[in-house]
Amino acid sequence: MTTLEPLLTLQERDLALDRLRHRRDTLVELTALVDAEARVVVAQRELEHARAARDEVLAEERRLDDQAQLLAAQATAVEKRLYSGEIASPRELQAMQADVEQLRKRQRELEDGALVTMETREPLDARVGELEQQLQAANASVVSATDALAAAQAVIDAEAAVERAARDDVVATIDADLVTDYEGRRVKARGVGAARLVGNSCQGCHLSIPATEVDRIRNAPAGTITYCDNCGCILVS
Repeated sequence: MTTLEPLLTLQERDLALDRLRHRRDTLVELTALVDAEARVVVAQRELEHARAARDEVLAEERRLDDQAQLLAAQATAVEKRLYSGEIASPRELQAMQADVEQLRKRQRELEDGALVTMETREPLDARVGELEQQLQAANASVVSATDALAAAQAVIDAEAAVERAARDDVVATIDADLVTDYEGRRVKARGVGAARLVGNSCQGCHLSIPATEVDRIRNAPAGTITYCDNCGCILVS
């Protein structure tokens, strides 16, 4: 094993960590959670709209009912005076009777309107109840999906912890400046900082290197740092 061989081991550990990060970012449990949260948003929005429509009708129902009760109280007050014996004038009694009839008529109209409005509200109440159940179920799905995601992530995190510990052990055997060089090149080469030279091919980019360059690399003194002209990674021959 040459002095650069540990770089290949380090590369393997880093690629393993990359795969674990990719697994973590693409968990089906994460997709399930996103879908569950989206259902919550939709259910909340629909519930808000349904409640607003129901509350508007309910407000009109209460307004009509309040007005009907007010007119009923007014009619009752006039009737009380009408039959109290306090009024002796036939004309005034006749006018009061007409007032009572008019108040009662308007009272009935308002009560009928309130009844129609109540009938209109009933299906809206049912829709609100249905959406409340849907929202409750969606929230339960979020909780379940969150737990499932946490469990799946914990498994991957445990594997990643093992890989990071193994990586740290490898890093401890490599010169710090060489590690820095490797990590910088790995970023530029999108994950490959060191690769073996097999024949005249770099295993990092799988492109050919000129024969003269290959000869120079293979005849260089042990420990010489050489790079792939194509991808820039450190070559290990």
